[in-house]
Amino acid sequence: MSRRVEALAAEPFTLALSAGFFGFYAHTGVLLALEQAGLKPRRVVGASAGAIAGGMWAAGLSGARLAEILTSLRREDFWDPTWQRSRPEQARDPGTAFGLLRGRKFDRLLADALAEVGVENIEDCAVSFAGVTHELRRRRTVVHERGPIRPVIRASAALPLMFGPVRVAGTLHADGGISDRPAFSALAADERCLYHHLPHRSRWPRVSGSEADDRRESVLRMVVVHDELPRVNPMALDQGRRALESAREQTLRWLDGRSG
Repeated sequence: MSRRVEALAAEPFTLALSAGFFGFYAHTGVLLALEQAGLKPRRVVGASAGAIAGGMWAAGLSGARLAEILTSLRREDFWDPTWQRSRPEQARDPGTAFGLLRGRKFDRLLADALAEVGVENIEDCAVSFAGVTHELRRRRTVVHERGPIRPVIRASAALPLMFGPVRVAGTLHADGGISDRPAFSALAADERCLYHHLPHRSRWPRVSGSEADDRRESVLRMVVVHDELPRVNPMALDQGRRALESAREQTLRWLDGRSG
């Protein structure tokens, strides 16, 4: 048996990043570990938190820069309750007011980060990227591989109740984790994949899929799971740095282990 790092390096692979509440810290830890191990996915796919971390990394932000942005994040940087008065210049905002937060501050964070690498459209990413959303009218999963990247990331992370749906190409989309938590719909049947799974911790049952299926490895899929990470939420952003570093260290140990 070879070490996992050697098995991954042997052939091109896609990195799939799951949905998970504020899980972009853990995903960034995984990205840092891959960079440290000299591994670069040929493609990145993600839903919700996976679309945030995966999309910005695929656009060209290094793991270190992404970690810097996230660990300096404060609640007031993205906290814009819907009852606050809107500015006139935000009238064309693709978001909606059907959540606790309007999402415009989140959109500005995305805009500022993506401006550093000059990426506006998905097809311009340094590494091929696909973001997964849930289209509300047809109640279906949609995989986005072209078009403006910001509304796709924003829609993919539009967790119901927290954020309202976001318009993408004229239709309303919400959190990709609603119908495809692992973002597997973005993978071809024969696509070799490393999947980072964030356990479902909500008190509410999953709408689709199962934990057992998501965690199952196959000939084409290697799965890394971090069950015991510090829990991050808007009131505990200080845990983000710990979650990121723990995920990085655990992933490095996992990569050094033997594949089955």
